[in-house]
Amino acid sequence: MPRKLKSVAIIPARGGSKRIPRKNIKDFFGKPLIAYSIQAALESKLFDKIIVSTDDEEIAKIAKEYGAEVPFLRPKELSDDYTTSGQVIEHTLKHLRDNHEYYDFCCTIYATAPLLQSKYLIEGFEKLKCSDAVNAFSATSMPFPIQRAFKVNSHGRCEMFTPEHYMTRSQDLEVAYQDAGQFYWTKLDQKSNGIMFGRDSTPVILPRHLVQDIDTLEDWHRAEIMYKVLTKIEYNN
Repeated sequence: MPRKLKSVAIIPARGGSKRIPRKNIKDFFGKPLIAYSIQAALESKLFDKIIVSTDDEEIAKIAKEYGAEVPFLRPKELSDDYTTSGQVIEHTLKHLRDNHEYYDFCCTIYATAPLLQSKYLIEGFEKLKCSDAVNAFSATSMPFPIQRAFKVNSHGRCEMFTPEHYMTRSQDLEVAYQDAGQFYWTKLDQKSNGIMFGRDSTPVILPRHLVQDIDTLEDWHRAEIMYKVLTKIEYNN
């Protein structure tokens, strides 16, 4: 009988958010924001362990209340504005290896994804497991053709990035996609020589109405509006 594949979810959640203070545990329709990511991971039934990596005791306490494990408090040197998600994930995986815990798949889930649905975590896992890709991550289509985008130069004037497409019809332009910022699956027994958004990755395409990055208060209010509409539709159906 083949060995059961093991998966771990890691949710980075430091306490030092500046633009939205205490963002990871700020109340979002009656629950701390991080609870939505933890609950989506639990609902997927994919993970042998769900770990929250944090430097903050209050976040750790709330994470445990909603079903995650917090086996350590992250050191200060991995909790500043310059620490990358990759460093946080590697620190957690090293902790697991040091305790003789080994996994085949790791899924990084952001703590600021209240629109995350477990079915897309499952889709990402299945796509990765059944392919030769190293990564699978959430993505969505761009709302407007990037070939028609422009910048504002130092003189306050417009410059198109690709002016040759000024007269091209939108429907004739190639669709572009962007990172949805919800989850990132990785095979731990394979190494990629490229970036996440490269040849070694397969995207899980989400509808745009389920995607909202939350970095500013404006983002937060937009996420609230989207969540209200989605829950109202689900309730009426």
